[in-house]
Amino acid sequence: MASLSSQYSIWLYKILFVIILVLQISSKFVTSGNIVQFLPGFQGQLPFTLETGYVGVGSETEKEEDAELFYYFIESENDPKEDPLLLWIPGGPYCSGFTGLVHEIGPLAFKKEEYNGSLPNLVLRPESWTKVSSIIFVDTPANTGFSYPKTEHAAQQSTTKLVHSTHQFLRKHPEFLSNEVYIGGDSYAGIHIPVIVEEISNGNEDGVQPWINLQGYLLGNPLTLFVEPDVTKRRDRLFRNKYAISFNHGMGLISDELYTSLHKNCKGQYYSIDPANVICLRDIQSYQETLIGINAEHILEPNCELDADPIRRRSLTFLNSRLSLPPLSCRTYEHFLSEFWANEDIVRKALHIRKGYSEKRKRCKFAKHFQHDIRSSFQYHVNLSRKGYHPLIYSGDHDMTVPFTETQAWIRSLNYSIVDDWRQWYSNGQVAGYTRTYSNQMTFATVKGGGHIAPEYKHAECFSKFSRWISNSPL
Repeated sequence: MASLSSQYSIWLYKILFVIILVLQISSKFVTSGNIVQFLPGFQGQLPFTLETGYVGVGSETEKEEDAELFYYFIESENDPKEDPLLLWIPGGPYCSGFTGLVHEIGPLAFKKEEYNGSLPNLVLRPESWTKVSSIIFVDTPANTGFSYPKTEHAAQQSTTKLVHSTHQFLRKHPEFLSNEVYIGGDSYAGIHIPVIVEEISNGNEDGVQPWINLQGYLLGNPLTLFVEPDVTKRRDRLFRNKYAISFNHGMGLISDELYTSLHKNCKGQYYSIDPANVICLRDIQSYQETLIGINAEHILEPNCELDADPIRRRSLTFLNSRLSLPPLSCRTYEHFLSEFWANEDIVRKALHIRKGYSEKRKRCKFAKHFQHDIRSSFQYHVNLSRKGYHPLIYSGDHDMTVPFTETQAWIRSLNYSIVDDWRQWYSNGQVAGYTRTYSNQMTFATVKGGGHIAPEYKHAECFSKFSRWISNSPL
């Protein structure tokens, strides 16, 4: 009997060992992460932990994985076991997570030097948000950055599919999900991030595992209402936005007389104008002519040729040629360096990009076939306020693309009382912007001198703002 009992115990231990081994293997297949210690163009070993990899995701109704989302995961440089985790999604909707890593909030930046055909150089950014939090930068949806669809169905993307796949991605990348978790992004991400946050929250309430310790979300220069379905008219949408008109008047770009005439003759209707309203159409034409030569993403910066039309800029096929480069003084010069760097074979090997992925990586792709099936995120902000999540909304105050006047307007519409009224906030002893906090725990802040997107223009100030907010300290 003792011998049988002993054999039974050995058999049971073997079964448990096999189960544990299978779970470990399955876990590896879920994240398929690789630690990257060296990057081409960066001198020496990376002084932080970088993991890259793919996570398979599928549609909401199908269990099969039909797309692979690529990510860059950087552990907090402070205390990764205790510090918050931030999932960062740039706008677009087809902008790579690498955009956030090197141009906005991550620990790396491109050395701004004249491109000579060799590999662009990377340097450290001291104001990285990874000083106080771990960050996952993800290429979402499929067809963004190094992410790719495996089926025709997955190639047809929409806002709703983006939401579902991002939610799946996060639950399949379980590292530090028990830490405080925040979802962040900018620009067009203002549409889908509140939806993602609500879906994660609902999943937690329904018992979906692993549980995510969701605390809040943050949005920079966020689009909240998507108005124009025809993206080829995006420039008209930028300029005809009534909040852009008031912003441009306040910034001294249009005269008092033209502003008054627009308000009187168009009666607030700047999109669908009655063709018979000749006076309004004349005012709109005068208004648009007044703004020729102005950089919509930062009205004080030079209007470089490839800055002038964001649609043309994002739909270009970037060639490895000096003829395609803007002047070195242009901010977009660094965007081109990013293109050149990411499309080198040595870089793809270092990042562990899947073999066979041959498509040229673009910083942001033209969203021609993307279905904007969620047009507004306002109601989601309302729902999340009721659930008590902690949001930070901020705007570069020189951004015409999504002006701070527009953001302030929808925040006012939430109709929450003010608990900390309009005041200055500081960075390095200087006024860095203005802020206000509401009873629903929402904090709004402007970033003085910031554009679209604020951290790209004001790294130190935005790091100060984020580090205070993430630690529950007032700005």
